Amino acid sequence: MSSDYKTTSKLIDNVACIILAGGEGTRLFPLTAKRCKPAVMFGGHYRLIDVPISNSLNSHLKKIFVISQFFSTNLNRYIKETYNIDTLEGGKIQLLCPEEATKTDTYAGTADAVRQNLDEILKSDVEYVLILSGDQLYNMDLEDMVAFAKKKDADLTIAALPIEGDEATRMGILKIDQSSSIVDFFEKPKDPDVLKRFALNETFLKSKNIEKGKKPHYLASMGIYIFKKEILIELLKHGIGEDFGKHIIPNQIKKGKTAAYYYDGYWEDIGTVASFYQANLSLTTNSLGLNLYNERAPIYTQQNSLPSARLVNTRVKDAIICEGSIIEADEITHSMIGQRCHIDKGTIIRDSIVMGNEYYTPPVKLSKHFPDHFGIGKNCLIQKAIIDENTLIGDNVKLINKKKLTTFDGDGIYIRDGIIIVTSGTELKNGFTL
Repeated sequence: MSSDYKTTSKLIDNVACIILAGGEGTRLFPLTAKRCKPAVMFGGHYRLIDVPISNSLNSHLKKIFVISQFFSTNLNRYIKETYNIDTLEGGKIQLLCPEEATKTDTYAGTADAVRQNLDEILKSDVEYVLILSGDQLYNMDLEDMVAFAKKKDADLTIAALPIEGDEATRMGILKIDQSSSIVDFFEKPKDPDVLKRFALNETFLKSKNIEKGKKPHYLASMGIYIFKKEILIELLKHGIGEDFGKHIIPNQIKKGKTAAYYYDGYWEDIGTVASFYQANLSLTTNSLGLNLYNERAPIYTQQNSLPSARLVNTRVKDAIICEGSIIEADEITHSMIGQRCHIDKGTIIRDSIVMGNEYYTPPVKLSKHFPDHFGIGKNCLIQKAIIDENTLIGDNVKLINKKKLTTFDGDGIYIRDGIIIVTSGTELKNGFTL
């Protein structure tokens, strides 16, 4: 999205950016069985947390706070190893977790996470506080949004995008006037009368070049907020509520001086296994997903000194194959193959995500029945599956969901939304079939 509002380095220096990375990710289980949602692999060699951090850095934000909670040690180690001084250009990423802030194990909600860390955050002398989620996908000029908030002199600015149909029932939807001020808000509406009240009119649709279509359109909150610092302090210290979407945002909208920053680019909230699966595979066939090929706004990630992928007698169509992989498979179609993947002869992989491995050889030999490297064996057939990191799959394994199950729980192997998932550290013996 092109920039519509001029800003200055002085203005952006007066912004503290908070990334909420504490999500347990229960709907993304079993991918979150051993990691928090922001630490899940995406796009072959990124982590979900790389997206909000990269958008912040690309927007010249230098005061960044990441608030973690579940499996925080691994996430914080990854961030420290990935984002060094050279990348930050003089900026700073500060890592916060509940053990440090409250001496407790968990936060009560998104707003409570910020409330419990407010004193540490406000050591930065800033005018605005920008709040991001640690598990959303987008390419966005956050600097432009800050300038919009300044121009509107809004106490609260919410990034909003057009959605249609049933999507409204899982999001917070907004009603705005001609000046982009927010006049009403409803979190995850189910009542048809409420939905009818919030539906966008034809005048708005035409002004934004949105095709009317058969389904009604709505304006939805992206979960990206900019508060004036003093307003956020007032809301958190003297207001009631633990969650931004359910409590803090509605309370501020009632007070007024809230504005909607309109965004019409790609955005995806990774809430389920199905959304994660689709967001990954969309990268293999078109440019409608997250843009990973923009040199002016790169998505940063951990750097590895890996060789180029090697493919031997493999038919490949609509696929991404990452560095360090050794592929002798018969066919790879519409699939994402991560780093350090070893796929043996005769194997066919279709409509699948193979996340890759942290290393070629395990620190210790995991099984006497398998080779001393992670990977997928000979003559396997894998369809509509997610193979997590550091897995061992033997020869002649078939993962095809023969019974067309929607849900299944096994020993290291699951089905969610009709998608087979092999979890990290799992060994599937020769001839296994599901």
